[in-house]
Amino acid sequence: MAIDYSEYEFLKVEVADRVATITIDRPDSLNAVNNVVHHELEQVWVDVRADQDVNAIILTGAGRAFCAGGDVKGMAAGTMAGGTPKKGKGRGRGPIAASNGRRLVENMLDVEQPIIGAINGDAVGLGATLALLCDITVVSEKARFADTHVKVGIVAGDGGAVIWPLLIGPHRAKEFLMRGNFISGAEAGKIGMVNYAVAPEQVMSKARELAQELADGPTWAIRWSKLAVNKWLKQQANLIMDASLAYEMMTFNTKDHQEAVKAFVEKRKPNFVGARE
Repeated sequence: MAIDYSEYEFLKVEVADRVATITIDRPDSLNAVNNVVHHELEQVWVDVRADQDVNAIILTGAGRAFCAGGDVKGMAAGTMAGGTPKKGKGRGRGPIAASNGRRLVENMLDVEQPIIGAINGDAVGLGATLALLCDITVVSEKARFADTHVKVGIVAGDGGAVIWPLLIGPHRAKEFLMRGNFISGAEAGKIGMVNYAVAPEQVMSKARELAQELADGPTWAIRWSKLAVNKWLKQQANLIMDASLAYEMMTFNTKDHQEAVKAFVEKRKPNFVGARE
């Protein structure tokens, strides 16, 4: 049975030739994740998994970024706690809690169809987690990856502590997570962090080529091969995410986080003092 995706406000879902293309669609905000987008990202994986017309999935971003991560301006204004979707749009209600962060990752890992990440631009924070959780990643050489949770005074709780060490090892992962530094798509390709690093204009065509090959292939052999490997990823998520999300929730209440979001809005360097309350 085909799924109706029309209620999504900030995700555009198009299905053709057994391939679903999911586009995060807030280009004016670099596809930053507010509470509505977060709820939609949780739900879309449930819907697309159940869509019998879909054999492969492409995840990408509208405009010049893939996803800028959490909406820091929303954090500063307090709207991350419970903004309201537009009239007629019903998939993004309520505040974001730790359980939502876990649900997003778990729902994505439960999708049977292969997910191709078409990383057209910068993937930051939660955006980097979404990109790196894809089964195959095609990235622009000019795109940048970073988990910048620490830059706004919070722990990388929503999946970064799970996927970065699996891809590049714990030592390099800890440096990226503790410093919040960027790595280019080209460099990510060299160290095996992503599958393909290509010229910007080739990202979508390469992603579509891969997605169509998988969509036309032996469905159950492909899906169950993926699910077998994902048992490892899910084991790591189960091991780590309760702790990482708990630490993230704790850091939301620190003065360092309050200072970081205030400095972001004021476009200045934050003055961290290490105070927990």
